[in-house]
Amino acid sequence: MTEQVPGGTLPHAALGRAWLAARVAAEVVYLDHAACSRQSQQTQNAVTAYCRREAEIGGYEAEAEAAALLDRGRAAIGELVGMAGSDVAFTTSASSALNGLLRYWPIEPGQEVGCAPGEYGPSLAAFESHGFRVRALPVDPLGRVDVDRLRRHLRDHRPALVHLTHVPSHRGIEQPAGHVGDVCRSLDIPFIIDAAQALGQVALPVGADAVYGTSRKWLCGPRGVGFVAVGPRVAATLHVPEATDPHDTSERGPVARLEPTEAHIGGRIGLCVAIDQWLDAAPEHVRDRLAALGRMIRACLDDSTGWRTVEPLDEPTAATTLLPPHGTNAAETQARLLAKHGILVALVPTSRAPGEMTEPVLRVSPHLDTSEADIDALATALSCRPREGPKYPAG
Repeated sequence: MTEQVPGGTLPHAALGRAWLAARVAAEVVYLDHAACSRQSQQTQNAVTAYCRREAEIGGYEAEAEAAALLDRGRAAIGELVGMAGSDVAFTTSASSALNGLLRYWPIEPGQEVGCAPGEYGPSLAAFESHGFRVRALPVDPLGRVDVDRLRRHLRDHRPALVHLTHVPSHRGIEQPAGHVGDVCRSLDIPFIIDAAQALGQVALPVGADAVYGTSRKWLCGPRGVGFVAVGPRVAATLHVPEATDPHDTSERGPVARLEPTEAHIGGRIGLCVAIDQWLDAAPEHVRDRLAALGRMIRACLDDSTGWRTVEPLDEPTAATTLLPPHGTNAAETQARLLAKHGILVALVPTSRAPGEMTEPVLRVSPHLDTSEADIDALATALSCRPREGPKYPAG
């Protein structure tokens, strides 16, 4: 079933209604899911029930009781990234996952990591702190890796690994992660994917040596939980020390040892439940609706009274980046939207991608329960001209 909109359709209307009904009512027009999405009541209840169980029988005992659910969550993540559940470890965030990987990576001083010029600022800092030098991969004018030039570049400047943020934080473009992975495999270069903004929004390629991400964005899980998946080839090279936690009596391999034994287990439970809900919604339907919302937002907002979108209209992502008109302060606009109109969007500072950004921007990120009325409200608040007649693209 589709929702009829002027000039086009928003697919899977029942999915949008079900997603909305599964959550408490928002007090704002919530368009910042790429930062922190809205958990379902079922996810919240699962976290609460687990915490109560810790109080009833003991923290470590409750964790042991929940082992099957946690293993199922690891297996689901593994399947989504093309690995086994035993290749997956829970972490506290995407950033902690990357830092954990790099901490135990067999690096020689001065080795290089290849990544796009628009790499996430904290990841650049992590590479530097762990002794890597960064070399930019060839890209097109949008910052997308130029696969045709990539092979020669990697042969001429062979890095210790290639790291790719599948969907950047500062602009909603999808990197050609599958093609980049193919080139890296052909040259026997380890390939890592940052899936924090991708998982749950776009399909991930299989075959990466490591993939990491977070719970709180498109999967709609709790904050404070992330994951890392590491394939056997790279896992065998990681120098992860044996656990010293007296409560951890299991024999754990190097990937499992990346998982903190002292953690917010309730948050991990919440992520497992959120993944189940995301899978039940049918991933292809989720991605179809999110991509349609992205097209709808770009069609409505692009160049209206000066605001311009970065992404092509048909980019298969939901997140949209808005460049401010000359003389308009993005931070002041973001604050005004929330204070005066009750609309939550993200302010993206230049530190998010220091190699590519020259000014702060706004990011609009809907989810399945976002409505056409929400988009209209944002357009009006940004002083966009009212919609007159068909504007939206078909499909």
